[in-house]
Amino acid sequence: MTTQNLRVAVVGAGMMGADHVRRITAKISNADVVAVVEPDEARARAAADLAPGAVTAASFDEALDATDIDAVIIATPGFLHEPILVTALERGLTVLCEKPLTTSAEDSLRIVELEQQHAARPVIQVGFMRRFDAGYQELRALRESGAHGALLALHHAHRNPTTPPNFSESMLIHDSVIHEIDIIPFLTGEPIVAVEVKKPRKNSLAPADLPEPQFVLFTTESGTMAIVEINVNAQFGYQVTTDAVFESGVAYIGRDTSATVVAAGATGQGVTPSFKERFGAAYDEEVQRWVDAARTGGIDGPSAWDGYTASVVAEVAVRAQQSGALESVEYAVAKPAFYETAGETAGETAVTGALAGA
Repeated sequence: MTTQNLRVAVVGAGMMGADHVRRITAKISNADVVAVVEPDEARARAAADLAPGAVTAASFDEALDATDIDAVIIATPGFLHEPILVTALERGLTVLCEKPLTTSAEDSLRIVELEQQHAARPVIQVGFMRRFDAGYQELRALRESGAHGALLALHHAHRNPTTPPNFSESMLIHDSVIHEIDIIPFLTGEPIVAVEVKKPRKNSLAPADLPEPQFVLFTTESGTMAIVEINVNAQFGYQVTTDAVFESGVAYIGRDTSATVVAAGATGQGVTPSFKERFGAAYDEEVQRWVDAARTGGIDGPSAWDGYTASVVAEVAVRAQQSGALESVEYAVAKPAFYETAGETAGETAVTGALAGA
């Protein structure tokens, strides 16, 4: 392993990109942000000010010409990911790419194929940070242990207080449910093979052209079913929960992110206001482990292959939104041996026993 700090360029200085600049500077060891890439000069400067010594650039190519870079975090809108990924692969850089890998399964498969041509091992990690959350790690370990029999079903709730302007129905899948699309195979150990979408009575507080909440039903290879409530105008805060139904018990996570207070004849519990509070520790773990792996030229988390399979399922889920029918999921190729061990350590943890009904 090199003794030099990892020199990181952060591409995109919006909320997520600026948060990564702040995180690497304040919390992550063995890494420095050396460049912030953002065409909006004021936003670029504001983010770079969080990392003393970092240069600003309007394009990734400009940053590569301006300073030495070992690795890149891509935090731009998804439609801008592909050209940055291609350049990073051509330059031999290690990548942490925020979800989605790309905005289509076809483009994601092209990145998977290009990575195998340019690298000896996986160098692209996709930012599905839930794999680094202690609760999800524990659920996976519990399933792997077999202590309570087979995993029969998952109940997921994904709730946001409000949606930003121009939030479309397909974004329910591509921007929100995409996290469950990744975490379901992570928890079950098998691929998703079918998707169906059900639409209950519309929330009157949602935008007029946004039919939500919705229930997305995923079926895995063995028949395990995962039901996702996507509810993005719930008003009360940000809440992500999962219940795992085993043959002889039920495990649940996400309900106890703050203390429960009993006072004045009532019981109350706080709700996190945004994803940053709910998954802050997971982001810290994700980035630190990526840095540690990138310093040896590898990754430690979801690979480009995971990004590709998530893109496939997301496209099918959007089709299910439109058709109202049960839609089958088909992957264009089998998983290459190149990816068989990529990121397998993400989520390995001891079972600590937070099981309800055991």
